[in-house]
Amino acid sequence: MKRVFWAVAFLTGSVPGAALAQIPPRAPIAPQTAPEAQMVWSRANADVLRRWAVAAPEDALPVVSTTALDKALASWDAAALEDAATMLALRLAHLHLTGGSNAGERAGWNIIDTDRDVALEPMLAHALASGTLNAFFANLAPAHPDYAVLRAALAKETDRERRRVIARNMERWRWMPRSLGPDHVLVNTARFEAQLWRGARKVGTWRIIAGKKSTPTPVFETQITGVVLNPWWEIPASIVRESVGAIVRRNPAAARARGYVWSSGRYRQRPGPNNALGQMKLVMPNPYSVYMHDTPSKQLFAEKVRAYSHGCVRTDDAIWYAATLLQDVMARERVDEIVTSGVTTTVNLDRPLPIYVAYFTATRPYGAKEPIQGSSSSSACNVRMA
Repeated sequence: MKRVFWAVAFLTGSVPGAALAQIPPRAPIAPQTAPEAQMVWSRANADVLRRWAVAAPEDALPVVSTTALDKALASWDAAALEDAATMLALRLAHLHLTGGSNAGERAGWNIIDTDRDVALEPMLAHALASGTLNAFFANLAPAHPDYAVLRAALAKETDRERRRVIARNMERWRWMPRSLGPDHVLVNTARFEAQLWRGARKVGTWRIIAGKKSTPTPVFETQITGVVLNPWWEIPASIVRESVGAIVRRNPAAARARGYVWSSGRYRQRPGPNNALGQMKLVMPNPYSVYMHDTPSKQLFAEKVRAYSHGCVRTDDAIWYAATLLQDVMARERVDEIVTSGVTTTVNLDRPLPIYVAYFTATRPYGAKEPIQGSSSSSACNVRMA
């Protein structure tokens, strides 16, 4: 029996089988502006719409009423059909593209869903005119392959709680941009892993340590612009209050031995083997002061549940990770030389790389094409269902 591991309080996505063969390769959806479109509904298009409406639960979407559409089809009132079908089609399209959660359910999810800017009306009008309504709906689903895996899992799963976990994670994918871009980093703090994607292909996976329950890693997006080798650690005020300040006051000599320096209320730690950031830190500006970095506490990567940080994302095999990010601008040998020198050096990427720090508690197993392994988390460690 497949095992689904899950965690935390969860927040409150299918193509009808006959339509699968008609779906073209997905392309990114760009924001559009256009004058109000004229919708012309044939019976064939109305039938396609009805099939998609009935199939909405296959994508873990709520049941949408087809009553008004059915009445218009039964009477074949053209005006009523246009109103009912257009309203239903746009509601269904919005659900597929951006989900059905309210602002409260999305609280804490600080990744901007650019799909909210998409003008669906002209796209729908084009689909009606060109007979491509199946493709219109199919291409609204999240493009990431993990979504398709979740969808397949939902179709096979009979356990109510597992279905709930899968459905909530499908909804979270709809909160993401439909396409994350061909090159990006995806950090899943619930699974304690980071993935590097290049050319729409996953090229590397790294274990990570995420925030503990009292200081969880936030969900957010930004861009990686560079790598700092042999970084100084600018110690946050919260950590000064929690531990470092007391060490400095009680035993200044021991504090200096650990590389701490302080002046006028500013606390830092020199580069070196004891530095809390290890030997590298990514340049990834964000309002949370959360970064991906190395760590001297490498033994923690052997743990299954790795929720130990103050919010930052500690990265296993961090120098390999940094060298992989820098492979277009610097050879690995040069990266190693700089690290060995101990000199603080910032190396810029050739272009900014999007990074998404997200939280998915159901994902595909390593190396598998089918569902679904969930994840332990910093909020409910080692809770699993078999």
